[in-house]
Amino acid sequence: MNDIYLLMIVALAFLAIADLIVGVSNDAVNFLNSAIGSKAVSFRTVMIVASLGIALGAIFSSGLMEVARKGIFNPGEFYFNEIMIIFMAVMITDILLLDFFNSLGMPTSTTVSIVFELLGAAVCVSLLKISADSAISFEDLGSYINTKKASEIIAGILLSVVVAFSIGAVVQYFSRLLLSFNFEKKAKWLGALFGGLALTSILYFIFIKGIKGTNYADAIVSVLQNDSGLSFLEWANAHFQTSFESVKALIAAKGESHIIDPEKGTLSLTLRGMLETNVLTIVGIGFIVLSALSYVFMTAFKANIYRIIIIVGTFALALAFAGNDLVNFIGVPIAALKAYQAWEGSGQLATEFSMEVLSGKAETPTYLLLASGMIMVLTLWFSAKARDVVKTSIDLSRQGDGQERFKPNFLSRGIVRGTVAVSEFINSISPARFQKFTEKQFDQAGVPKTAVKREDQPAFDLVRAAVNLMVAGVLISIATSMKLPLSTTYVTFMVAMGTSLADRAWGTESAVYRVAGVLNVIGGWFFTALSAFVAAAGIAFLINFDQPIMTAVLLLVATFLIVRNAIRYRQKARAERAEDKLKKSESSSIQGVIEESADNIKSFVNRSNKIYSSTIDSLAKYDLSNLKKNRKGIAKLEKEIEGLRDNIFYFIKNLDESSIGASNFYISILDYLEDMTQSLEYISKVSHKHVNNNHKKLRFNQIKDLKEIEERLEKLFKHINDIFDKRTFSELNGIINEKQELFGIVTDKINKQISRTRTEESSPKNTTLYFSLLTETKDLIESTMDLLTTYRDHQ
Repeated sequence: MNDIYLLMIVALAFLAIADLIVGVSNDAVNFLNSAIGSKAVSFRTVMIVASLGIALGAIFSSGLMEVARKGIFNPGEFYFNEIMIIFMAVMITDILLLDFFNSLGMPTSTTVSIVFELLGAAVCVSLLKISADSAISFEDLGSYINTKKASEIIAGILLSVVVAFSIGAVVQYFSRLLLSFNFEKKAKWLGALFGGLALTSILYFIFIKGIKGTNYADAIVSVLQNDSGLSFLEWANAHFQTSFESVKALIAAKGESHIIDPEKGTLSLTLRGMLETNVLTIVGIGFIVLSALSYVFMTAFKANIYRIIIIVGTFALALAFAGNDLVNFIGVPIAALKAYQAWEGSGQLATEFSMEVLSGKAETPTYLLLASGMIMVLTLWFSAKARDVVKTSIDLSRQGDGQERFKPNFLSRGIVRGTVAVSEFINSISPARFQKFTEKQFDQAGVPKTAVKREDQPAFDLVRAAVNLMVAGVLISIATSMKLPLSTTYVTFMVAMGTSLADRAWGTESAVYRVAGVLNVIGGWFFTALSAFVAAAGIAFLINFDQPIMTAVLLLVATFLIVRNAIRYRQKARAERAEDKLKKSESSSIQGVIEESADNIKSFVNRSNKIYSSTIDSLAKYDLSNLKKNRKGIAKLEKEIEGLRDNIFYFIKNLDESSIGASNFYISILDYLEDMTQSLEYISKVSHKHVNNNHKKLRFNQIKDLKEIEERLEKLFKHINDIFDKRTFSELNGIINEKQELFGIVTDKINKQISRTRTEESSPKNTTLYFSLLTETKDLIESTMDLLTTYRDHQ
C-alpha cells in the first residue's frame, strides 16, 4: 500500500509539468497583451523580455505559498492519506479545466481555479470524514476548512474585477485628456512626467509584488538597538507610537516586516518592511529621478519613452507572474512531496499520521524553481494556445472596428443602451468649452497610421498600453502590500477593458459585441469557480472509493482528454492555415482592387468546388458526418463574405479620387460572391436535412445525373481557378460562352426527372430534394457567369 503514495508523488510531478504548460498558455495574456497589442516593439523582443522576467521570477519565487498548504483548509485536521486524495483531485481538475479554457482561447484565473479546487476537494474529504464518524456533525465542517481565509480570497477576487475596470477607465480618460492621440507631438516635459509616473509605478510594483515572498524580502536592512534605558516594551511602544497591546502583538509576529527580539533588545527592519513603511518617500524620490531620466532619454537620445514603459512593464508583470503565481502550478505537488517525506520518516500508518507538518513554513528547492522556469519559458515560445488567449483580449480592446468574435445578447444591448443614456445626460450638463476640449483630445483624425494595411496596424496606441501596465502594476502592488488576495489575470484583463471603454474603443459600431465578449469572459470566470469546486469534489469522492484503482483510471482519462484536445487543436489550426481565406481589399487604385479581387475569386471558386463536390458525394454515400462538415465550411465562407462587406466603408475611404469607380466593381463582385454562397448554403442545407431525417436515398439515375453535373462544374471551377491564378483573363470569354450549354444540361436533367416522376418515382421527398438541387445549381451557374462577366468588363 505504501508504494501507491510514491506512485502518486511521481504522478503529481508529471501533472505539475503539464499544469505549468497549460497554466502559462492561459496566463501569458497577463503580460503579453499590452506589448503585442500596441506593437511597441517586435514580437521577438516582447518574447525575450517576457522570458527574462519569467526566468528571474521563477528563480526568486516564493515557491510554496500558504494557499497550497493551509490557506484553504486546516492541514492538522487531516491524515496523510486524506491529504493525498485532496492534492491528486486538485491537480487532475486543474489541468483539465485550464486546458479547456485554453482550447476556447478564453483567459481565466489560475488563482481562482486552484483556490476553488482546493476548497472543493477539502470540503468533499471533510464531509466524508464527518459522515464516517458519529462523534462529529456537519456543523463541525468549519474546523476543517479555513473559512475566513477562503472568504477573504473570494471577496478580494470579486472586488478586484470592479475596481480594476473602474480605475483603468478613469486613469485612461485623464491620460488621454492630458496627452491626446497625438501624444508624440506633445511637449517633451509632458511625456517625461508621464514616463516618470509610469516607470515609478511599475518599478515599485517589481519590488512589492516581484520580491515579496522571496527569501530576499525578509533580508534585514537595518537594526535598531535599545540604548535608551527604557524597558524594551516602552522603547518599542515609543518607536511605533502605538498601544501597548499592539506592541505585544507585533512582538509575537515573527518573520513580518519588523522582527523584534526582546532578549537582545533589538528591532530589525526587513527589506519588505522598508518598502511598506516608506512608500511615499520611495515613490516621491523615484518619480523625480525617473522623470528626469525620461526627459534626458527623450531629448538627448531621442528615445520613445512610451516604448520603454511598455518594455519595463512587460518585464515586471512577467516577473511577478512567475515569482508569485508559480504556486498555482507547482504548489500542490511540492506540498504533497513535503507531506510524503514527513510521513515516510514517521513510521506511522498513512491513516494515522496528522498533517500538522504542513502548517509551518516550507521552502522550495532551487533546482525545482529553475526547472519550472525553463518549462514556463519554453511554453511561452512554443504554445499556440497562449497566442489564442492573448488574441481574445486584444480583439476585445481593439481601437476601432475589427472582426468581432462574440455575438451580442440582450444583456450587452441593455448595458450599451444604459451607458449611452448616461453619457448623453453627462454631456447635457457639461460645459460646452469642456466638451469641445474633450472632443479635440479624443480626435484621431490627424493621427498618422503606422502601417499601410489595417491588419498590420496596432490594436491600440502606446499610451493605452503604458496605462494598462501602469494601472495593473499599481493595483497589484497595493493589494499585495495590504495582504489582499486577488487574481492577476482578472486585474490585467479588466484594466484593459476599462481603458478600452475610456478610450472610446467601444463605439456604437462595436459596443454590443465587445460588451458581450467581456460578459462571456466574466461568465467563464464564474464557471471556472463553480466547475473547479464541483469537479475537484467529484474526483476526490471517486479517489476515496479505492485510491490505487481510481487514481490510475482518472490519470488515464485525464491523459486521454489532454492528448485528444491537443490533436484536435492542431488539426483545427492546420486546417485554418491550409484554408485560402478571403482577404480584405487594401488597395487605393482600381488596378490594385482588380488584382486583389482576382486572388479572392480564385480562393472562393476553389473552396466552392470542394463544397459542391463533397456535398454531392456525401449525398450519394448517405454520409451525414461529411454533410455536417460541409455546412461548417459554408458557414465559414459566409462569415468571410460578411467580413468583406463590413470592410466596404474602409475600402471606399481608402480609394484615390481617380479610382472611385473601383467601388462599384468591388461591390458588384461581393454581391455575386454572396449569391454563389447562398446557393451553396441552400444545396448543403437541403442535402443535410434529407439525410438527417433518414429519408430514402436518391435513386441510381438521380445520383448519376447529379454526378454528371458535378463533374462539369468541377471542370468549370478548375478552369476558372487556373485563369485567375495565371491571370490569363483573355480566356474568360470562352467560359462565359459555355453558360447556355451548362443551362441546357441542367434543364435536361430537370425534364428527365419530370418524366420519372410521372411514371416511376414514388418518393415525394426525393423528388423535392432533386429539383431543389438542380434549380439551385442553375442559380449557382448564373451567379458564377455574372461574376466572370463583371470581371471581364473591367479589364
